[in-house]
Amino acid sequence: MKPLVYKKAKRVRHKPPTRMRLHLTKGDTVQVISGDDKGKQGKVMQVFPKTGRIKIQGINLIKRHLRATPTAEGGIVEREAPIHHSKAMLVDPKSGEPTRVRRRIDTDGTVERIAVKSDQPIPRSR
Repeated sequence: MKPLVYKKAKRVRHKPPTRMRLHLTKGDTVQVISGDDKGKQGKVMQVFPKTGRIKIQGINLIKRHLRATPTAEGGIVEREAPIHHSKAMLVDPKSGEPTRVRRRIDTDGTVERIAVKSDQPIPRSR
């Protein structure tokens, strides 16, 4: 009788989550182009590159119920929830309308964002 030989199971190695290259940064003024808050403008508060989402000031407000603790008071708190970055467009600095963005490399090698509508540079607020 032949002895049983068990094969070692192959381990599945998961890739670490990839970071998305977003066209928006913290401090940019954007306009929402789809969803419940369509047409509203706000400032980007936080960017989540792993999930491709952004938090915009005053946009996508949700209510959270907080339990009271000895240090903090409980109640219903309204705060911003992240939305996908593809639902927001940068605002043109000249006209104040949403615009697509082009990239231009300056002579010193820095990358500059250019508004397609007005051909004006959009400054990075870091």
